[in-house]
Order: sequence, then C-alpha cells, then structure tokens
Amino acid sequence: MTDETRTRFLAAIARQIPADRVIEVHLFSSMKQGGLESGVAVIAVDRIADIPGSMDVDGGYVPAAAVAEPSALDTPVELDVHDQLADEAAYMTDEFPVVLADALAEPASGALPSTPMVPSRYIVYSARYRLVLKGAERGKWDVSVTEEADAPLLTIDAVVRGVQRRSGDADEVLRLSGDEFRSALPA
Repeated sequence: MTDETRTRFLAAIARQIPADRVIEVHLFSSMKQGGLESGVAVIAVDRIADIPGSMDVDGGYVPAAAVAEPSALDTPVELDVHDQLADEAAYMTDEFPVVLADALAEPASGALPSTPMVPSRYIVYSARYRLVLKGAERGKWDVSVTEEADAPLLTIDAVVRGVQRRSGDADEVLRLSGDEFRSALPA
C-alpha cells in the first residue's frame, strides 16, 4: 500500500468512525490481483457512550449521511479475511478466561491484587478498501467499515496475529496508536 493510498484509507475510516475515539489501528498488507488493489484494517474504538451521531439497532455508530460512503461488495479474499477474524475471535473468546486467570495468578510476592484487573473492552471494526487500478473504472475507490465485536486489546492483538499467521502473509501488520492514526489524517 502506498503512502497516498494509506492516507486515503485512514481518512475514509475517520469519516465513518469518530477519530478521537480510535485507540489503535492494525493495517494489513494490501493485495493486488487482476487490476484491483484491496486492503483490510482492524480498528479498536473506545466504548464511550457520548459518541456523536446516531446508533443503529445493534449499537453501532452510524455517521451522518453526508459523510457515509456506500459499502462495496466483498471480494472472496475479503470474505476469507472476515471469516478468519470471526474464527479467531471465537477461539480467543473461548480461551480468554484462561488468559485472564493467568494474568491474575498469584504475583511473586504471594499477595493477590486487592482489585481484580478486568481488561477494558473496545468496539472492534473491520475496514476494507478496493481500488481499481486498470480498466474502464480505473481510480474507482470503495470503502466499507463494519462493527464486528467488542473485546479487550489483548484479544484484538491475538486475533490480528492469528489472521496474519493463517493468511501466510510474511509482511508485518502495521499497528498505529490512536495518536499516530490521527496525525496520519490529512489536515
């Protein structure tokens, strides 16, 4: 993904999700196939109740119609990544109590923490873009952002690593903090 495409993708995400609530963004390597370039991101957003805009029946953020972009049709590769995210999230949900129990295990001093360390949960979104590189529709740009789940950052990181491992992608997933995400947006 070029810097220009990355900036355009991040700006499209920011038009659909409140940028000031973004905690972290994981950008997967883009794929070029048959005159198309596509990319996927996983975004963790703070679960604060006073999010501007409106909420849909499932509790997802719905941007004003003026800034919402139409959702593109998913390609088989994007559907595969979506299915992998769902599979890994289900696995981590089943395994998370064990991870939490290990984290709360007796410290070296032998004293248990006075308050339980329950991880904060964040709204997890997936974002996809598709850019037509060749042909009559060259330059056509489609972006979709979908609320997928809510989870702690530990689980989100594990899901991202699992998807990367399953996809066989040798490139490292680019992780941006919320501040890095906001600073990467065009002025």
